[in-house]
Amino acid sequence: MAARRPRALYLLRHAKSSWDDPDLDDHDRPLAKRGVRAAGAIARHIRREGIQPALVLCSSARRARQTLDLIAPAIGDADAWVEPELYGAGVADLLRRLARLPPSVPSAMLIGHAPTLQDLALRLAGRGDPEALGRLRAKMPTAALATLVLPPAAWASLDAGSAELTGFVVPRDLD
Repeated sequence: MAARRPRALYLLRHAKSSWDDPDLDDHDRPLAKRGVRAAGAIARHIRREGIQPALVLCSSARRARQTLDLIAPAIGDADAWVEPELYGAGVADLLRRLARLPPSVPSAMLIGHAPTLQDLALRLAGRGDPEALGRLRAKMPTAALATLVLPPAAWASLDAGSAELTGFVVPRDLD
């Protein structure tokens, strides 16, 4: 019998959004120029590291969808689903969504918002590089990418402390 492989979960906070139009609804805010540059840097990192999620779940907020568009060439032919319920979702909502992933999905990326992605990463990460964990605890800035390795069990069995934080990258690390 072949050994089951661990799963990977990538948590990507959308890139920096623009506040140029104060009358624009939060959901409709686009990326700022700085956000476009940061998403490009993260896309280059994703390509360099060979990060290939099988599935991407993305918030329907404009800035999250634009972040997805900018990293899409780096993630290859992953299925990408824009899901309105991810906008404004809490940690419990994201855990319920991940629990519905088919067992055949070996890796997934969530593109979403603060503070939920940071809270989810900290809830799941029971271990990992102490420096990376400390940085994640302090802040998950825009366009930050957290990489978690999960047990090979089904997505439905995700639990607090069950993952290892194996990477935490912010755009300024890549300049």
